[in-house]
Amino acid sequence: MSPADTALLPTATPARTFAAVRASLRPYRVRTAAAALAILVSTGAGLLIAPLLGVVVDLIAEGGAAEAIILPVVLIAVAASIQGVVAAIGAGMIAHLGETVLARLRERFVERALALPLERIELAGSGDLTTRVTRDISIVGEAVRGALPVLLRSGLTIVLTFVAMAVLDWRFLLAALLAVPVQLNTVRWYAGRALRVYAEQRVAVGVQQQRLLGSVEGARTVRAFRLSGGHLDDIGARSSSAVALSLHGTRLVTRFFGRLNLAEYIGLTAVLVMAFVLVGNGSATVGTATAAALYFHSLFNPVNAALAIADDAQSAAASLARLVGVTELADTAGGARGTSTSSAAVKLAGVGHSYVDGHPVVRGVDLDLAAGELVAVVGASGAGKTTLAKLVAGVHRPTEGSILVDGVPPADLDPDAVAGTVVLVTQEVHVFAGPLAEDLRLARPAATDQELRSALSTVDALGWAEALPDGLGTVVGSGGHGLTATQAQQLALARLVLADPAVAVLDEATAEAGSSGARALERAAVAALRGRTGLVVAHRLTQAAVADRIVVMEHGRVVETGTHEELVRAGGRYGELWAAWADTRAGD
Repeated sequence: MSPADTALLPTATPARTFAAVRASLRPYRVRTAAAALAILVSTGAGLLIAPLLGVVVDLIAEGGAAEAIILPVVLIAVAASIQGVVAAIGAGMIAHLGETVLARLRERFVERALALPLERIELAGSGDLTTRVTRDISIVGEAVRGALPVLLRSGLTIVLTFVAMAVLDWRFLLAALLAVPVQLNTVRWYAGRALRVYAEQRVAVGVQQQRLLGSVEGARTVRAFRLSGGHLDDIGARSSSAVALSLHGTRLVTRFFGRLNLAEYIGLTAVLVMAFVLVGNGSATVGTATAAALYFHSLFNPVNAALAIADDAQSAAASLARLVGVTELADTAGGARGTSTSSAAVKLAGVGHSYVDGHPVVRGVDLDLAAGELVAVVGASGAGKTTLAKLVAGVHRPTEGSILVDGVPPADLDPDAVAGTVVLVTQEVHVFAGPLAEDLRLARPAATDQELRSALSTVDALGWAEALPDGLGTVVGSGGHGLTATQAQQLALARLVLADPAVAVLDEATAEAGSSGARALERAAVAALRGRTGLVVAHRLTQAAVADRIVVMEHGRVVETGTHEELVRAGGRYGELWAAWADTRAGD
């Protein structure tokens, strides 16, 4: 089993899930009681129809006057009307209440998901998180809108119908109860299997999505190293596992309804036999027997609906447990303290990191960044540059040694403190769907329009931003105005300026742009980092050359450090890289 399979985000136990739902309903006690009362009134009105029909049958059997049946028929119409109107009101109240609670759950889920350490999300894989925020929330939402009102109404109808049969004659109830053992055994048999199958299916789909997303995102690398076959086999195996679990669930449902049909046959047969006996010996009238048979027959729909929706409920319960599992994660935001200056000193002592035990990617790194210093990290692919950047940014915690930002580990910094964060900007930036101004305000929600323009001007992006069709109000991102790779990266750097962190880490933040775009981004990056401590993983050596200091890495270790001039004169590894870079530029 791969690490991604074992590091999935947690799933709440049934007890914790129920406790979370109960806590969510607590602020809405009055609305909950009103909805329950509406369902009770609706169900009670519906139960009056069967005995009233029994009265009509007795009147006809006894040869009564035609006028005598007018009143019971009118009462039947009134009861049916009340049942329909109040049932609609109750269903609406329950759905509204459920949507309100679900909305709070979604907000809590997003809040906790955004507060998760990036290392935790990377270990779980993006597929696990995306299936929870999309598929699981959708399933729970559908259950709240459709299944929940039907389940509550059906459950109440079943209980009150049995009470009504007992009022007619306890022996009718006894006959009807012969179906209950079969139904209970069916539910117990199904529930014991379905919840496990649906939970496993959710996990399988999450892992499948993770494999698929990873392969799509790394498609170039997969093709370059001719790994397509292995990736396709892996995705196929994960898909087959998800499909097999889905088919297993379908087979369970089919067998489930077959057993319910047997229970209906047993119960109705018992009630009709009892009616034959009681009417035969004069213990009950034909009308009473008719009412009893109608009562039991009327149970078919609510019982089947309740137990059929139990399938949806099992699925929704599995999804809800996955949502609650994330909402109840302990708050991992450090809050130890934030730095009180606009820049901060960073100290790395004996830092090492391994993604897999026994295979260190970074080892024995000792590095001090003075407050306000700009340090560039260079080296060949696989040297450990990106891992070092993520360690300083707090995405990962070092497996060896320590990293301190003004004496505090990066992962423990208080994100709400002034200049208390370490911000990471990578080459993989995202343009959020919506107005450009709102995209920028993700970094500082209270920023004024003037502050937004100032941040854009800092990274030399104000010109193209104001030239958009609606200026800063232009909708960008998915479905909106498209931005170039250079513009998207400038937008990310503008957000960095607005966030105003003590320490900024840029991981190859100019790699996605062309030559002319890269030069613009290099200037923008220098401007965005001005006045703060910066660590830059340099994609282009011209970006490293303007840094206060350069760190050269090989095989996870720091092999050289110094200014650009010092390292070029030394003629070491950096000197070789610079000479090769200069030759390449001379040939362009």
